[in-house]
Amino acid sequence: MQGIDDATAAAAFRSLVEHLRKREDVQNVDLMGYTGFCRNCLADWVSEGSGGKLDREAAREAVYGMPYAEWKKRQPEASQEQLDRMAASVARNKA
Repeated sequence: MQGIDDATAAAAFRSLVEHLRKREDVQNVDLMGYTGFCRNCLADWVSEGSGGKLDREAAREAVYGMPYAEWKKRQPEASQEQLDRMAASVARNKA
């Protein structure tokens, strides 16, 4: 990444993960709907960037701070409006 050294990027990443852990009130469907990525995306990028050291589940636990299944149980069902907004956002990612 141009202009950001690895140490700075790593510190910013750790801050982002900590922030997302604190904000359990923000569902992944909302993150996807408004930003085009969610905690699962972030965990996938961590897994891919680990060079095989972390599988998807281990990366998700690192991002969520708990097993994904536990986090998922805490979340309410997504509304149709949320799902529609997410679908539109995902389509923008492909453009």
